[in-house]
Amino acid sequence: MRRILIVEDEEIIRSALRKLLQHADYDVSDAGSVDQAEQKFDLHQFDLIISDLRLPGAPGTELITRAPKTPVLIMTSYASLRSAVDSMKMGAVEYIAKPFDHDEMLDAVNIILSQSATAGGAGDTASGISEPEQQDGDPCHIMFGDCLAMQKVFTLIRKVAPTETTVLVQGESGTGKELAARALHKLSPRAARPLISVNCAAIPESLIESELFGHEKGSFTGAVSSRTGLIEAADGGSLFLDEIGELPAEAQARLLRVLQEGEIRKVGSTQSRKVSVRMIAATHRNLKAMTRTGEFREDLYYRLNVMQIRIPPLRERQSDILGLAQRFIARQGERMAKPGLCLSPASIRVMETHRWPGNVRELENAIERATILCDDETITPSLLDLDSNGDDFDIPDSLVAGDPAPNQNSEPEASKDLSLEDYFQHFVLENQDRMSETELAQKLGISRKSLWERRQRLGIPRKKASAN
Repeated sequence: MRRILIVEDEEIIRSALRKLLQHADYDVSDAGSVDQAEQKFDLHQFDLIISDLRLPGAPGTELITRAPKTPVLIMTSYASLRSAVDSMKMGAVEYIAKPFDHDEMLDAVNIILSQSATAGGAGDTASGISEPEQQDGDPCHIMFGDCLAMQKVFTLIRKVAPTETTVLVQGESGTGKELAARALHKLSPRAARPLISVNCAAIPESLIESELFGHEKGSFTGAVSSRTGLIEAADGGSLFLDEIGELPAEAQARLLRVLQEGEIRKVGSTQSRKVSVRMIAATHRNLKAMTRTGEFREDLYYRLNVMQIRIPPLRERQSDILGLAQRFIARQGERMAKPGLCLSPASIRVMETHRWPGNVRELENAIERATILCDDETITPSLLDLDSNGDDFDIPDSLVAGDPAPNQNSEPEASKDLSLEDYFQHFVLENQDRMSETELAQKLGISRKSLWERRQRLGIPRKKASAN
């Protein structure tokens, strides 16, 4: 059994993380500070150390030097994300922003321990949805897919991964574009160096250039010190830019220079610095169409689109649905101490006929929800709750009654036959030009966060404000 040490001063986070890892069959110890960890344990006896960046006394990065042969994963809040970049340069194997997703943490632990086991020639891998690591480095150990479309994806990954070629991964939200990026990095000559992942849609437009390229002290209000950017942090490794279509125009121009000249210039600096970065970009949007409207630079598009890998939506992977579901059931059952769960025949039929607008992520969420609610060993259709897709908004009474929609140009009669997903998309597209995000959320009866999440899942970009 692999041994993991958690160093975290917040008891609630430490306890939750300990339980998560114990449910995944790891031997877990914990401490509240670096000094306490060193006093209580022999740091060299652990297979992995997971530490918060900011701790009382010495920072979590101190563990990198105190246990040089043990991989260290750093946890950090979004506000200190750029400090985590410095951690990677100091030798941390990975960083995760808090609050983290449980699956994200388990996947990171799985990959780190798998890499260390391969380097050391021994050791188990954590159980999860991934296939066991293959001796020949097959990408199937990160992604699952038996259908012909996914086999073509795996073939492309195997061929392009060993090269330095820039890759554009295309696919709907929830299809697994980041997993493809991980496979490309892991099978590349840069696998020993960091893979830095950036969601361009999740970072405020005013901060994106600073996050990517870094900044000098005093370059803008609030820049109290010089910071290293995420591109520089990926020097020698790979940079994954998710939702590249949301990148602002100024950042697009800067990124083009990175691809053309292999150099970056911090915000507020007059000096450029050479970097060696393998670029992997992903989007659910049609970048070619965006170049015709001026939303995306055409020269940058052709620089990114050297090799294109399309991840098929789940509705095109009919033969993979059951296999994916069984892996999710095994994973969630182990985590929640509910072994032996299975799908009823009716559940299988419902899953095979569902359109899966949220793709693999929707399937995983449905299985997690069903596992929580299941009181015996059989998952029934009602537990999967696929008809409502887990939506927490209601169609307004005016539409249920057949009254005209707020936008008088819409087709009120068509709304009677819309599913909740269709209604959401129809309502947002029809009204986002005249309503703010807050007003849209209020009309739909959801939070702004839920509105943003559904935009991402359904591929509905936020309307950019026009310049006056």
